[in-house]
Amino acid sequence: MAQLPIKRAIERVPGGMMIVPLLFGALIATFLPDTPKFFGSFTNALFTGALPILAVFYVCMGSSIDVKATPYLLKKGGALFAAKVGSAILVGVVLGHFLGEQPVSSGLFAGMSTLAVVAAMNDTNGGLYMALMGQYGKSEDVGAYTIMSLESGPFLTMVTLGVAGLSAFPWQTLVGSILPLAAGMLLGNLDREMRNFLGRAVPVMIPFFALALGASLDLHKVWQAGLLGMGLGVAVVIVTGIPLYLTDRLTGGTGVAGVAAANTAGNGAAVPALIAAANPVYAEAAKSATLLVASCVVVTAIVSPILTAAVAKRVGKHADARRAAALEATR
Repeated sequence: MAQLPIKRAIERVPGGMMIVPLLFGALIATFLPDTPKFFGSFTNALFTGALPILAVFYVCMGSSIDVKATPYLLKKGGALFAAKVGSAILVGVVLGHFLGEQPVSSGLFAGMSTLAVVAAMNDTNGGLYMALMGQYGKSEDVGAYTIMSLESGPFLTMVTLGVAGLSAFPWQTLVGSILPLAAGMLLGNLDREMRNFLGRAVPVMIPFFALALGASLDLHKVWQAGLLGMGLGVAVVIVTGIPLYLTDRLTGGTGVAGVAAANTAGNGAAVPALIAAANPVYAEAAKSATLLVASCVVVTAIVSPILTAAVAKRVGKHADARRAAALEATR
């Protein structure tokens, strides 16, 4: 039987394993909204079960985090982690003062919310970062994502919204949001075989929770979210990229690793729904935030590599110039 390159085609799309199923789910929700309920049973569960799938996803994600990181990884990863989250907190405080918990209701920025911006800024695209560092950086910089992967999940977004003075979350909810990740970390560090076993499931889970998330979206608003998503994506690269670049330089790097971390993780699109499930006051904002963050994933997946390549080229030219000057001095 002839084989169709479905996986390859999906992966050609930036963030494709997240974006394509999400859009498919949104198409069903927009044009055939009653289909999952009509078939019921497992079919309905597949289109409505985002939260259970995400719970399993974060256990598997946590298992891949090694707590025995070297001092360099702790230093580099910790610094980039602090810069990324710190930027999100600062922006969250400013936006929270003006917007509160609800999205903008009308005008050019209709649908934009503090939740959307914080969720887009808080989580780094680990696959993209490691791929860029594999090409332009050092192997140690690739490993720095071990620490940065702690950004995954809704916990830091909940903390950021609380720091911004918006509706807080009970401590049980905060702890509960990070328990699956912590449980995975415990399993993965106690048993390497469990780490390998659970870690392989991480990419497999992404299209399934993306499908369920998409099934809650109305594509009639896609054009608007797309325009805002493009702007949000560029803003993420600039607003987080500058402090990340400076932090990387201050910790002995070239700045390339910092720029490579200025993007949005595919699973970041799941955060608004998780936040709304934990605190219904964000339910309205979560509707548009999910699509905005998904758009942001695509935009940053395009812009971040271009900018990283440009910075790496500039750094390479400066290194070549220094080597030439040193060689000239020895003559």
